[in-house]
Amino acid sequence: MSDTFNELMQRIDTKAARVGIIGLGYVGLPLARVFSRAGFTVVGYDIDVGKVTKLNAGRSYIKQIPDATIAEMRANRFSATEQFSRLDEVDVIIICVPTPLTESREPDLQYVVNSAHAIAARLRPGQLVVLESTTYPTTTRKVVLPILERSEMSVGEDFFLAFSPEREDPGNLTHSVDTIPKVVGGIDPQSGDLAASLYGKVVEKVVRVSTPEVAEACKILENTYRAINIALVNELKTLYDRMDIDVWEVIEAAKTKPFGFQAFYPGPGLGGHCIPIDPFYLTWVARQYGMNTRFIELAGEVNAGMPTYVVSKVIDALNDAGKPLKGSKVAILGMAYKKDIDDPRESPGFEIMDLLLKKGARVTYSDPHIPALPPMRHYPHLQMESQPLTADFLGEQDCVLIATDHTAFDYDWILRSANLVVDTRNATKNVIQHREKLVRA
Repeated sequence: MSDTFNELMQRIDTKAARVGIIGLGYVGLPLARVFSRAGFTVVGYDIDVGKVTKLNAGRSYIKQIPDATIAEMRANRFSATEQFSRLDEVDVIIICVPTPLTESREPDLQYVVNSAHAIAARLRPGQLVVLESTTYPTTTRKVVLPILERSEMSVGEDFFLAFSPEREDPGNLTHSVDTIPKVVGGIDPQSGDLAASLYGKVVEKVVRVSTPEVAEACKILENTYRAINIALVNELKTLYDRMDIDVWEVIEAAKTKPFGFQAFYPGPGLGGHCIPIDPFYLTWVARQYGMNTRFIELAGEVNAGMPTYVVSKVIDALNDAGKPLKGSKVAILGMAYKKDIDDPRESPGFEIMDLLLKKGARVTYSDPHIPALPPMRHYPHLQMESQPLTADFLGEQDCVLIATDHTAFDYDWILRSANLVVDTRNATKNVIQHREKLVRA
């Protein structure tokens, strides 16, 4: 082993290593928290000056991480900066940046590539770089490594490189970063040893795999598995609706089987950064190897069609009430991509809102976790503030559409106060009265 490896391993083992995290969003900030609590000095890097200013003032911008936690991190040697020229100050650099899709559903690695160039410009001997951003297999070896090697240093001797997929689940109080097993794949044995030792200081279990490609493929498999199974129940939902069969009751019955079945649930579409996007990373890389992943692409088509299906159910429900969609008041309840969080990334609510507006509906929304719609990449024109959820507000609507089943919503009261409710999440399953107003989509 080289002296560089031994020195960095000693710094990690004694928690003297300084940890830098690029990207302080829903993945990077929780990761910074666990490293800070474990006793490491942590520097967060982000291009968003507003985020940096808030963090250094002890304030949070993510609901699940309160201001008190940021203040605690600040007291434990955490700081944030927009100055990427300071990347040589840390011993470990973890990349937690977005990996979206282009308009043609191809991987958009600009944030990963830009981060790699920023690191390469300041790379020094004795640094470990770990990519956590979800991506297709071979990204670490074929995209990140060549950029870092332009520094004329050798991987495995001068610097070290690994991939460890994020497994953050916003809003899930059962599982957190430090309790979820951490998969780690090094570009070489030395890099793997260092990354495994690093994460072993902050998580309960490290799962060491042979290469970064295995770790990258592991993450894609996890999310593709979910996307395909959600597509299955979404397709069954549309079929069972025509057959006048309650898909939710079917799923509840099926999951009583103690083996061979795992429950997945339909909804208005896929949300979050992972499930709507990651499978298309795999379909793209498959084409580079001369294969078409028809199963995955079909699942993507089914899930992508759900917002249109929901709008059609709203149109039908209004029609049955003797009203056209054009000119009708429609209130969307919930714009986060899942319950009880403030994360709107890839939320189907935005497409549903856009479709309703294009068809002439007068659309508003209410979400206790999202007071104003943030600028969205595909929907920059949707600029709106959350409306207070009052009996008068509900009574004024021609249709109330439940897009996200937040716990804060009182569904019994909503069904009692509204004229018509379209429920995409089975949120009203326990409401007994006024079900004549209810349509499930």
